[in-house]
Amino acid sequence: MAEKTAVLTDKAPKPLPGIYSQAIKANGFVFVSGAVPMDAETMKIVDGDIQAHTHQCIKNLAAILEASGSDITKVVKVNVFLANMDDFAAMNEIYSQYWGEVKPCRTCVAVKTLPLNVDVEIECTATY
Repeated sequence: MAEKTAVLTDKAPKPLPGIYSQAIKANGFVFVSGAVPMDAETMKIVDGDIQAHTHQCIKNLAAILEASGSDITKVVKVNVFLANMDDFAAMNEIYSQYWGEVKPCRTCVAVKTLPLNVDVEIECTATY
């Protein structure tokens, strides 16, 4: 059975103790938990619209990826969860600025409610 190692950094919001890890490294991959638009220092949702929130989610993912020995350009799969599909185009304007030249596979769905009633949550899987 393959080993799995938890990733934890103070450069991203703390996970809920005993509930989940920021990320898990296993078999050459790092699986990053969903990131909401929360500031790591204040542990509060950042002010702004879907674009500001998308930036913050990706900033949090990038910090966790870096702590795992990976980076945003090594992401192979992304799942985006939106509270409102009307935000799809505005989110994509920011999303497309990241991930390097070869964009990862992606799923984007609208959901009824996200944690802390945020408008976006993003999770990813990368190589390391």
